[in-house]
Amino acid sequence: MSGPMSPVVVLVVGGGAGWESEALRRFEERRDVVVLKRCVDVDDLLAAASAGRADAAVVGVDAPGLDAAAVEHLRHHGVQPVAVVPTDAVDAGRLRASRVGIGPVVDEAALHLLADAVVAAVHTPDAPPTVPRHGSVPMTDAGPAGRSGTGLDGAPDDADAGVPRSRGRVIVVWGPAGAPGRTTTASAVAAELARRRRRTVLVDADPYGGTVAQQLGILDEVSGLLAATRLATAGTLADGFTSVQRGLDQHLSVVTGLPRADRWSEVRAGTLEHLLEVGRGHGDVVVDTGAHLEEDGLDPGRPGRNRLTLEAVGSADELLVVGTADPVGLSRLARGLVELAEVTGGAPVRVVVNRMRPTLGWSEKDVAAMVRGFGRVASLHFVPEDRAGVDRALVAGRTLLESGDSPVTRAVATLVDALAPPAAPPAGAGGAAGSGPGSVRRRRGGRDRRR
Repeated sequence: MSGPMSPVVVLVVGGGAGWESEALRRFEERRDVVVLKRCVDVDDLLAAASAGRADAAVVGVDAPGLDAAAVEHLRHHGVQPVAVVPTDAVDAGRLRASRVGIGPVVDEAALHLLADAVVAAVHTPDAPPTVPRHGSVPMTDAGPAGRSGTGLDGAPDDADAGVPRSRGRVIVVWGPAGAPGRTTTASAVAAELARRRRRTVLVDADPYGGTVAQQLGILDEVSGLLAATRLATAGTLADGFTSVQRGLDQHLSVVTGLPRADRWSEVRAGTLEHLLEVGRGHGDVVVDTGAHLEEDGLDPGRPGRNRLTLEAVGSADELLVVGTADPVGLSRLARGLVELAEVTGGAPVRVVVNRMRPTLGWSEKDVAAMVRGFGRVASLHFVPEDRAGVDRALVAGRTLLESGDSPVTRAVATLVDALAPPAAPPAGAGGAAGSGPGSVRRRRGGRDRRR
């Protein structure tokens, strides 16, 4: 890369905008700036930046595909972005640039300052200014006029629910291939957190086609994950966060997953990470993921399908690893724990041994000895087999907690105790799921009206 006296190497993407040719002419007049490539679009820019030969990128603030993930990709490869904003919308352009993480901006009418701005950005780079991170940017839950208490699309409004906004945690539920019960566990954990009056968002991030919506009986043609992707691309995900959720009750909402497995490519790299960080500013986030952790992208600028799962694992504050108690499931769990240790960011790993049953001939002590031999585990939890209870919840489109008290729900409560110490029960709650405010009947009534 450039030293202090070396020319600054620049990539330019203007998409044919009127300012582009003027900017190139201005750069040609400078000895301390060299244009490496005139890129056709943002994807071309990201690919060129991956080569590691550029110092800066000049891009129109309204360029399609310019989002927080793209800006992070540029900085990861040592490329400092500078945005050009329209003269008739300078303030809006500055806001748009700040939302995707770009600090330096230049008015189209002041392109004589562009080269100086590029040189300054490279030699005195500032920190990424205002990408929404860990609740650092104020976010609004205000819904459209006339709608109160639910936010956009039925998502709970934290203020109206009487829950103070605080930074939550991301709890990622992962497990190896073989349907060990990731989705059921994620839904149950989210429901139990919500029962304790904790604002909770359940995110379906399975890149092979999520099933959270089907399991919970949510009939919605719009994918919350794809809607979040579009908002992230526009740099407005923080402001529009409630619009990508479907409310189940006043404490629990869902960001539904991909409607078809082949649409994973529409979710740009970094979008899920951004979504989870915005979600942290609203409360706890529980994430249902896919099973595969290997890198499968051939082009660094276009990561593969498993990037969604890897981003979730890398963003986790807590990792719940789900495996089944049978010999095949435990063998897969063993390999999965070893594989997970190579990609986790150091978050505590709690193992959930699902479908534990006496017919296997193993005690919990026997299974615990096997699991702890696979790697370091923060805690170990057992969930008993209850096929009938799970089937009742699935057919009814409810969470396990909404189906009533059972050994499974009590095991989930013990698991959540390890994640979040229990708070005082809501007034009038008798311990059964759904008996407090915002019960299932009101939620189902609202959902039935949308059918």
